[in-house]
Amino acid sequence: MGSYLNPGSTLFRGSLRSKIYVDKSGLIEKTNDLICTEQKYVCVSRPRRFGKSMAANMLAAYYKRDEDTRALFDKLMISQAQSYKEHLNQYDVISINMQQFLSITNSTDDMKH
Repeated sequence: MGSYLNPGSTLFRGSLRSKIYVDKSGLIEKTNDLICTEQKYVCVSRPRRFGKSMAANMLAAYYKRDEDTRALFDKLMISQAQSYKEHLNQYDVISINMQQFLSITNSTDDMKH
């Protein structure tokens, strides 16, 4: 199935190497502003094919504590934010891809078992 705790930064590294990558690291600054507030639970939703997985991979690579990912983010917009270094690589991240679970089961009921 894969690693759910502090997933690697490989997927986000691949996005950065893409010729069509658009810097959306401003999402990290908005998320940083919500840490330790009543609004700390965030749903990243976008229309189909608009980068939900890339955004989740970016957030996981930024926050995960078991790898120094500064080199990935130092050239992005988030590096200019006041909260950049405060939250970089400071948290355990749990990453669950529901589409992956669905692909190995026949229904949402099967996912529960």
